[in-house]
Amino acid sequence: MTTPGPNQPPGPGPMPPEPSAVPVRALDLLTPEEFEGVAATVRDSNPGMEHHLSRRIVAEALAFLSTVAKCPRVGIAPSPAVDEGWHALVLDTLLYARLCTGLGGFIHHRPERPEEATYDATVSGRTLAAMAGFGYAADLSLWVGPEDGGVIVAAKAWHSPQPPPPPTPPAPTSMSDARPMLALPAA
Repeated sequence: MTTPGPNQPPGPGPMPPEPSAVPVRALDLLTPEEFEGVAATVRDSNPGMEHHLSRRIVAEALAFLSTVAKCPRVGIAPSPAVDEGWHALVLDTLLYARLCTGLGGFIHHRPERPEEATYDATVSGRTLAAMAGFGYAADLSLWVGPEDGGVIVAAKAWHSPQPPPPPTPPAPTSMSDARPMLALPAA
């Protein structure tokens, strides 16, 4: 087995034509049609975006999510461009649930209001270092700060690292154990 180059993940798998840090594990969980569907969702949210840019955004979101799955407590966060790809993945809930299962568990997305004050270059640096630690050569043009004129996307928030969510309670084993998920007001 040969060692992959810096822009090539190990192993076979469908690859977009442009260089990117696509995690094979995540791509193996998406068919080429699903990958293209997610890229189309990115373009739908960003009229006029070129096809190759939407693919780069989805590929980078997959690399980011793969990294989050491997180190959920490191305190990393996506750039707005990468978050746009994450949004497109989340919108197809069945695909996203299958992707997360394949990566080891559900990865929650906690949106934040767009505030330029939330941009923190140290968070981006920590995120890129974590990705590099797992062999992903980041597409740096998708990670530049707002003052550097990065890729403009519909997602505007620079996320701050969030603590992992509390553990999910176990599923009820019988109907007597079940609790209502939503309490409606009494009529």
